[in-house]
Amino acid sequence: MVVDAAVGGNEARFINHSCDPNCDAVIDDGRIWIETIRDVEPGEEVAYDYAYVLEERHTPAAKRRYPCTCGARNCRGTILAQKSPNRRKTR
Repeated sequence: MVVDAAVGGNEARFINHSCDPNCDAVIDDGRIWIETIRDVEPGEEVAYDYAYVLEERHTPAAKRRYPCTCGARNCRGTILAQKSPNRRKTR
């Protein structure tokens, strides 16, 4: 499942990516819920880790096509997740 504003997007299209997110997308009974994973301060933007995984190898060129500028101290510079054998592909 993918939350994608370009495909029948709903209010979730306003939630940006962060490498240090304060919420997570949870799939329950075929529905996607956004749940906080830490306290959110008043006025703080709600953000989750998009963690895209491509079919192709996550080369430096692929990472440049999916940049991240979230500004978190632990920013990995891309919205792509680290590939692992157990992760589902989302693109």
